[in-house]
Amino acid sequence: MKTSLTLAALLGALTSAHAQAPTPGGVQLYGVLDTGVEHLSNVGASGASVTRMPSLSGGQLPSRWGLRGNEELGGGLKAVFTLESGFGVDNGTALQGGRAFGRQAFVGLSAPWGTLTLGRHWTMSFYSMLDADVVGPAVFGSAALDPYLPNARTDNAIAYRGSFGALTVGATYSLGRDALAPANCAGENTARECRAWSAMVKYDAPRWGVALAHDLQKGGAAGNFFGQPPGTLPAAGNLDRRTLLTGYAKLGSAKIGAGWIQRRLRASPTPLSTDLVFVGTNVPLSGAWSVDAQVLQLRDERPDANARMLVLRGNYALSRRTSAYALLGRVSNDRLAAYSISAGELSSAAPLAGRGQTGFMLGMRHSF
Repeated sequence: MKTSLTLAALLGALTSAHAQAPTPGGVQLYGVLDTGVEHLSNVGASGASVTRMPSLSGGQLPSRWGLRGNEELGGGLKAVFTLESGFGVDNGTALQGGRAFGRQAFVGLSAPWGTLTLGRHWTMSFYSMLDADVVGPAVFGSAALDPYLPNARTDNAIAYRGSFGALTVGATYSLGRDALAPANCAGENTARECRAWSAMVKYDAPRWGVALAHDLQKGGAAGNFFGQPPGTLPAAGNLDRRTLLTGYAKLGSAKIGAGWIQRRLRASPTPLSTDLVFVGTNVPLSGAWSVDAQVLQLRDERPDANARMLVLRGNYALSRRTSAYALLGRVSNDRLAAYSISAGELSSAAPLAGRGQTGFMLGMRHSF
């Protein structure tokens, strides 16, 4: 039987985990377990090598379990909910600041006009990346250059998403974007602090698609922006903006994806202005084999602070729900840049500024 890991199957597992849709009025249990062993060169001041099982990300997808369900209310209207918890397979620790349901937690209504929900949600940045980023939230990839991208969620949020033929539109608005570390920005007491919003428009033709999204976060009296150095305390007037333009095309059984992410951070004492560009491809091979390849470049307005990354991934599908994989990655840093190839523990494995790093990982993923 020919079984290959396509981009839709891989990134679709972020929300469906290869599971069947719940029956009307039913509740569905689903999940993904993904872990492996990575080896990194040139870590820290000593330049030593490190071998470990990363906690924050699997080689293909972050591990999670969840519950989702719906109830038919009549007239095409449904009540819907999702509760989703992230954890590290290596030690069983809850992620997303130790929340019980840190990945998603919302309830709302769904109808032909779209879905409106309240709770903790993905922002539209996440949905704009789904089809274009062939490596996705893997341990080697865009998450290592911008850790917000696979963590683009907000607390206390109102979310809407609707599809009308080939067109999908969506938006979120948060009254207090993140109460726990590293953000520490609960808000909800003033319209000026810790608010966030995002919006997206996406068009999917049979063989190609394009998405445009914008994501904005406001600062607060004691709140950090995700991925900023400790001690960065943006005031209420500070902003973190991302604009994302992404697209993909299907060429036979292969797929090519590309994107541009502009970030403009106004925060004290560390403002930032970057552009992240990526191009990748997914190619199914014979039998159960498939290969992903992606190149990424982070351009920083500060001199000598750019970084470049190459990621290769091979996957062998043992079944529809289980696969083994290998990743190889290399990051090259300019003189003042110190990015790690791995997003597995954020900055704990970063090289010294100006040094490159190579990573290799063997892992396994199972979904249920």
